[in-house]
Amino acid sequence: MGAWNSRRALKRPARLPTSVDGIRSSSASTSATRQTASDPLILSEVKRLADPYRDLDLIDSRAPRFNQATIGALAAVAVATGWWWLLAILAGQLLIGLTLGRRFCLPCLAYFELVQPRFGEGRLEDARPPRFANLVGAFFLAAATTAYVAGFELLGVILGGLVAGLALLAAATGFCTGCEAYKLGSAILGRPFVSCPLPPRPRRRVTDPV
Repeated sequence: MGAWNSRRALKRPARLPTSVDGIRSSSASTSATRQTASDPLILSEVKRLADPYRDLDLIDSRAPRFNQATIGALAAVAVATGWWWLLAILAGQLLIGLTLGRRFCLPCLAYFELVQPRFGEGRLEDARPPRFANLVGAFFLAAATTAYVAGFELLGVILGGLVAGLALLAAATGFCTGCEAYKLGSAILGRPFVSCPLPPRPRRRVTDPV
């Protein structure tokens, strides 16, 4: 009886959990290695070349267009509905952003905190022309608000509609009237506009295949 049990034990196939676990751990380590190897490429694509709240001489070229789309759409709503107080809010937002910085500009925060991290940083450009365009927009929005308050509703509609039209045009085509006015004014004053130097694009790291 004991000899029969010993022969049966010799013929019993070996258990395989160890080899299965080993294969599983090997595949997991391989996928982890691939993920680690691809992480630097992903991070390099998302990494910002200019800090949106500190490098104020530069700006992501998509940021002004996002801001213009927001201002234009809300100004159009204000003119269409007669909500002149909305024009006052837009003027205040532009002035607050110009004086206190981009951290206090709601459209700027929406772009730099929600849009840019998802789609990446666009081409960098000089921030002076868009800043001047925001100043002009704030002036016309304040003038439109004053016209509404003073009872000159038609003048308020014209000024508010002008801001809405030019802002939406800039957002759709990239042609910024205020930016071009800044460059033209610099040329007239004998100070031709020269864009501030932009940092070079870093070269993408290339990893050798294993």
